[in-house]
Amino acid sequence: MVAIPQTLDEALAQAQTATAAALADGYQRLQVEILIPELKVQAIAEQFIPFLAEKHGDRLKVYFPDPGAAALARRDWGETPYVVRGMTELKGQIQPEDEMFLFIEPSAVEVADLEKMCQTAGERPVVLLLPKLESIATVGIGVAGRQLRERFLNTLETCYYLRPLEGAAVFRCYPSPWQVWLEKGDSYELLTETSEKPAGEALEAILAGATDSNSATTPDQPPTPAPKKPGFMTNLQRFLRALTQ
Repeated sequence: MVAIPQTLDEALAQAQTATAAALADGYQRLQVEILIPELKVQAIAEQFIPFLAEKHGDRLKVYFPDPGAAALARRDWGETPYVVRGMTELKGQIQPEDEMFLFIEPSAVEVADLEKMCQTAGERPVVLLLPKLESIATVGIGVAGRQLRERFLNTLETCYYLRPLEGAAVFRCYPSPWQVWLEKGDSYELLTETSEKPAGEALEAILAGATDSNSATTPDQPPTPAPKKPGFMTNLQRFLRALTQ
């Protein structure tokens, strides 16, 4: 069983492994989601991309939502074996010789263009890194929102997912099932596994059950103390502080 990561570097290594495993199993539309607002997307992408570039080289295309973000990445990353472009750039159009496509932080604003580009990609693999599409899936209203989910969003397989909550975390690392982890002291313990993504009322019920179980513990039956090691959020906060120094 893959354990919840203790550092951001570990999370990214897990994400790479999960993506490679899903691609090997034939999945063609993948998402890597780490739902932590403070993350610097360009830095995450630079660390994530090499394992894809190692296999695909100049036949890998990396897309940012806009040309400005792509130009900034090209400036900061220097010469790369892969192509970095904005989604709407003419120079970034999908070509027959391209093998794989990575879209970095696409959001609701770009979802129409993203869907068209995925259609153009055909059977070639597409990976979305840190997408901001979850709100569309949960808030999409009316016929248009439902059609979008059925037509496009439901074709995406989340191979890696990490969402810290207050005192808990939702986690998935393909091919493992979805998991809910509960904070115990400075560590986490696995609370449950599910075949579907735990969200909304289902997630609330899981966490409420854990709260009820903890409340039922008597003084004669104290909970087993968790190992004293820094948890993911502690290490993440240290990492973010280091980035700003």
